[in-house]
Amino acid sequence: MRINKFYASALTAFIIWGFFSLALKPLHNYPSLDILFYRVFFSTVILLGINFLFRREIVQKDLNAFKQMDKKQRIRMLFLTILGGFLLVVNWLLFIYAMNHVSLKSASFAYLICPIVTTILAYFILKEKLSGWQWASVGLCLVSCGILSYGNLVELAYSLTIAFSFALYLISQRKNNVFDKFLVLTVQMIFASIVMLPFFPKYSGTVPTESLFYILLLVIVILFTIIPLYLNLFALKGMNSSAVGILMYTNPLLNFLLAIFYFHEEINQMQIISYLLILVSIVIFNEKHLFRKAVPN
Repeated sequence: MRINKFYASALTAFIIWGFFSLALKPLHNYPSLDILFYRVFFSTVILLGINFLFRREIVQKDLNAFKQMDKKQRIRMLFLTILGGFLLVVNWLLFIYAMNHVSLKSASFAYLICPIVTTILAYFILKEKLSGWQWASVGLCLVSCGILSYGNLVELAYSLTIAFSFALYLISQRKNNVFDKFLVLTVQMIFASIVMLPFFPKYSGTVPTESLFYILLLVIVILFTIIPLYLNLFALKGMNSSAVGILMYTNPLLNFLLAIFYFHEEINQMQIISYLLILVSIVIFNEKHLFRKAVPN
């Protein structure tokens, strides 16, 4: 796989996401729901600003395309967009809570198995076919989950729920491919903000007064949300999804290394075996792309 500007963009995006815990962990004293409220609200405002200040032509083009659709197509696009917004917010909440109140390992494990979970769901929902090697990889993944669940059932439950919510988001958005992806994300955040706004007065805590909270929230929104999304969108212009999928594993592996060497979370031998099995399953799952023989000219 040749390293070009598209490859570099995708790799940079996942490396950035791999260090997300460095900005999120210092906020562990704040309720997870509060972090989610402010992340969604801040993201919505900034995304709206970017679209209306720098992307007006794209917004107008997609708006005209939406108006030209028949009623059935409009309903379908709106449903997929709203569903995506709901799944994305659920995933964010679970990830924030797991990272700050369960363990960083549970959060990293979730995104380590997410590509495989996505493939399993795609097999049943989208009728996508799997090779024999990929089924073997899925089997190893299930064995790894079984090992991890021994004495860590709560962590496994959070990991699987986070992985399933993000996998369902990805699958639902595969069919939502008519409009500009960045604009779709903006609409999803607007929807999420509208839904969450009535709950904010009752379920939010005291309005944070520490400047560190708002500084870190801006870092999370800009550095760990908007910038990597831009890089990912750019990378997909010149790379296929399977190649991007291989790079996705950079994120959880960095999370796992940070959990051990920076945050000094305890890890036992069974967890090490579990993660090694996941790594083996990743190699097996992507064997066609990793070990593809060069075709002679």
